[in-house]
Amino acid sequence: MVLSLVITKANHSFASPVLAVVNRWIRWFVVAGCLAEVSLYFGWFDRSFGILYFVYLITWFWMESVYRWLTIKAISASPLPLFPRFIINRSGDEWPVQRRYLKLREILREKGFSPVQALRSEVATSFYLRVSVYQDSGAMTRLQVSFLPQPMGNISICFHLVSRLADGTRLVTDNHYLPFAGFYAETCFVHRMPNRRNFIRLLNYHKKRVALSGRPTVAWTTEPLEDLNAQQSELERINTEMGFLLPHAEHEEHGRISYEGRYRIWKEMLSLNYFGRAADYH
Repeated sequence: MVLSLVITKANHSFASPVLAVVNRWIRWFVVAGCLAEVSLYFGWFDRSFGILYFVYLITWFWMESVYRWLTIKAISASPLPLFPRFIINRSGDEWPVQRRYLKLREILREKGFSPVQALRSEVATSFYLRVSVYQDSGAMTRLQVSFLPQPMGNISICFHLVSRLADGTRLVTDNHYLPFAGFYAETCFVHRMPNRRNFIRLLNYHKKRVALSGRPTVAWTTEPLEDLNAQQSELERINTEMGFLLPHAEHEEHGRISYEGRYRIWKEMLSLNYFGRAADYH
């Protein structure tokens, strides 16, 4: 329990998905053990510690599953945009003024990435999702740096690397840890690595994917804002056609996400929370 509290406190500063996964496993085992011990102490059940421990493990998992399902249902019925649209961020506040974030910006420069546009989307009242878009020196690889607000005023950073191939396909490598569980276009090949928080390692893996494709890349010519909003519209259309989202006429009565879509999100959410693994979008 003390270790869990220490990790929770530390993660208020680091906002690390990896630490969050470790902490969930610790909480799961510790809470189940404490409940089993309390049950034996007060004589609530005439069973061994091992049996009670196993029962409380299952009970915790069931409660976690129900909670996640209710969360997804609430999101489906809420006005929060599932595929938000972006505008130019002219406030100049996209990069947090903290040493580790400023050091990251220096690393981007060392790797040849230059800023192109700063964008933001208001997903709720006074609650903004900020994205800074970079490109390498040849404009062959585009990088989206997303700043995700966290509890206690912290910010988590995620990277989204995209390269366009000559045949029109896109290779995407990112480390987003929020569940998507939807569908991408057939020409978009996405590999999500939520546990790979180091930018250099993520960039090297993306370059390896591009090299293994055996096809030449083409330079980016469209503006990031135009391309990102077009991709968001395309994702919304595809996911409606594939049944992940319900038609607009049914939103008021049934919510925006279909039951199949909710199940896909629920499954990926548990996988991310306890194994740090996203669905395979190859």
